[in-house]
Amino acid sequence: MHYETITYDIQENILTITLNRPEKLNAFTGTMMLELIDAFDKADADDEVRAIIVTGAGRAYCAGADLSSGAKTFDFAAREDRPDKQGTPRTPDGEVDWSHASVRDGGGRVSLRIFECLKPVISAVNGAAVGVGVTMQLPMDIRIASEDARFGFVFNRRGITPEACSSWFLPRLVGISKALEWTYTGRVFSAQEALEGGLVQQVCKAEDLLPTARALAREIADNCAPVSLALTRQMMWRMLGAEHPMDAHRIDSRSIYARGAAPDAKEGVMSFLEKRPAKFTNKVSQDMPSFFPWWEEKEYK
Repeated sequence: MHYETITYDIQENILTITLNRPEKLNAFTGTMMLELIDAFDKADADDEVRAIIVTGAGRAYCAGADLSSGAKTFDFAAREDRPDKQGTPRTPDGEVDWSHASVRDGGGRVSLRIFECLKPVISAVNGAAVGVGVTMQLPMDIRIASEDARFGFVFNRRGITPEACSSWFLPRLVGISKALEWTYTGRVFSAQEALEGGLVQQVCKAEDLLPTARALAREIADNCAPVSLALTRQMMWRMLGAEHPMDAHRIDSRSIYARGAAPDAKEGVMSFLEKRPAKFTNKVSQDMPSFFPWWEEKEYK
């Protein structure tokens, strides 16, 4: 797939995806949605990719939805430029079929794809991250912000509501009270407030942002088994919604049993004992354990 709104660059096992509409502050479009989904599909299928960084070109990370359609911006039925348009959700009696594919939120489709990702994902927030520019980051694993970064869950100020599955992700990341404060007020806030509220893990000078993100990605890529990382990512995220610790025990047990017999576990132990770097050989593309995935795929309906 040829990318028009993002760039895709792999260097030494680290993939950097850059939102690349700097003249529009990397505003989100339907094309960007499709390209991001494709990029994460490609990354999961490529064993050379061991960690992913997402950032923005120019002075913004993503300033939210592209508002060039004016009042029709969020009126999906009135938009003829949606690249994923799949007919009308209107039934013959004039009602809306809420399960119709064309009702789906584009930001949510991106968030769900990132949630499914098998590689660690780091967000390097270089500037304004507003609306979908911040909600698309919530299913990413670690967020590092430049001092220049600004965040805003501005939906209520635009007459809409939070999207991109943020009603699931945001309270889990920052707690329900902080999530409600930020979404109720819709105000734009600083990187420091994001740090204090638990939205980001670190704030650094602008010139240090990408080096800091790459150093973290490098530590992960150089030292950890890819299959173990893939399992750990899905275990941690999916257990956020588990009903009982037994759900975690069940998956932990299967995972430890399967990985303990794999070549990676033997290499991990022996490399430690022999005081040398580990050389993990199991691949995400072909060596995931037979119990994976352990969940039933959810359908939009």
